[in-house]
Amino acid sequence: MDKPTFDMIFKAKNNLRGVIKQTDLVYAEALSVETGAEVFLKLENLQKSGSFKIRGAYNKMLNLSQSERDSGVVCSSAGNHAQGVAISASLLGIKSTIVMPKSAPFAKISATKNYGGNVVLEGNIYDDAYAKALEIQDLEGATFVHPFNDPYIIAGQGTIGLEMMQQQPDLDAIIVPIGGGGIAAGIALAVKTMNPHVQVIGVQSENAPSMYEAVKANTIGTVPVSRTVADGIAVARPGDLTFPLIQEYVDEVVVVSESDLAKAFLFLLETCNLIVEGAGAISVAALRNLSVRFKGKKVGAVLTGGNIDINLVESIINHALVASGRRIQIKTTVNHQPGELKRFLDIIANEGGNVLTVHQNRFREGLSMYQMGITLVMETIDGDHQKRVLDKLRESGYELRYIQK
Repeated sequence: MDKPTFDMIFKAKNNLRGVIKQTDLVYAEALSVETGAEVFLKLENLQKSGSFKIRGAYNKMLNLSQSERDSGVVCSSAGNHAQGVAISASLLGIKSTIVMPKSAPFAKISATKNYGGNVVLEGNIYDDAYAKALEIQDLEGATFVHPFNDPYIIAGQGTIGLEMMQQQPDLDAIIVPIGGGGIAAGIALAVKTMNPHVQVIGVQSENAPSMYEAVKANTIGTVPVSRTVADGIAVARPGDLTFPLIQEYVDEVVVVSESDLAKAFLFLLETCNLIVEGAGAISVAALRNLSVRFKGKKVGAVLTGGNIDINLVESIINHALVASGRRIQIKTTVNHQPGELKRFLDIIANEGGNVLTVHQNRFREGLSMYQMGITLVMETIDGDHQKRVLDKLRESGYELRYIQK
């Protein structure tokens, strides 16, 4: 398979003119204040179909022969590539079959169908869907549109790098998510060709660290993939085309925790009014972790997509609030007599805590006939405020037997 070139990326830019948006690269004031860097966000979450994937998908299909177009295309995807292929195929009049894991967000499955793709659900992770797509390719003679391990796909994604360097030529660093490596390889190739001094950092979830482990071991392998909020980049094995490009052009690959991901999602929602999916927030999670090294520098972070399952949003926000010390569940006991519950709650109120729910229970094993069990969920400003409230409760004689963090 031929390696993509900078010339291919430049041609892809012309191929995509009028098909995609040139998304904005916006200054993020709150993130800049927090990190001490001058931070710019590349808003691919506002791209057509809500993700960068249409760039590579359309560029690939535009380069198919007529016989390949007539045979149709098939792909595997956790969601965003699926939508990019479905839209591109519809624009070019090509039949498309998209295999998605059963764990893909309902919103992405529904959108892919609405864009004209024939959706097949298979397995629980991307690699299961990939194997099924290859079966369909063999049976139907369709052209397989790989989500990342293809030179035209990589070139299409690389147009993001061209745009970022044109929009902010003096960037010192760019942080980009990595799944199979297509977008990171494309952006890094474009950026390093234009300015080899720009640092490019790739980031993965610690629950799906395939490229991180490959770079560390200097060889491609298959790693176990656990559930991750960044489902769009949950890939067990990097591409044999993308891996050497990452080695050559990406300066470092890092991983972030699921808690860091959730907190980055909430930060973008609260301070930037931006809704992104887990994979879209992961570059910001990495930037916040690495803020010391970027102080005083200009940094671009790619928000790759915004197609999040709305049913997941509440879970992510709640996890982020708990992880950042802004929400907590506690259990204790009070004497079962008039005014005791009020006394307990008044201490919390006087310290500025906000009780969201409270549950009383006299039927728990271990309670005496004179006690009442209390379970409550409380909001606080931050971790320090939470500690002050808990310390005050303990000083007042309450034994906090169970604290969920």
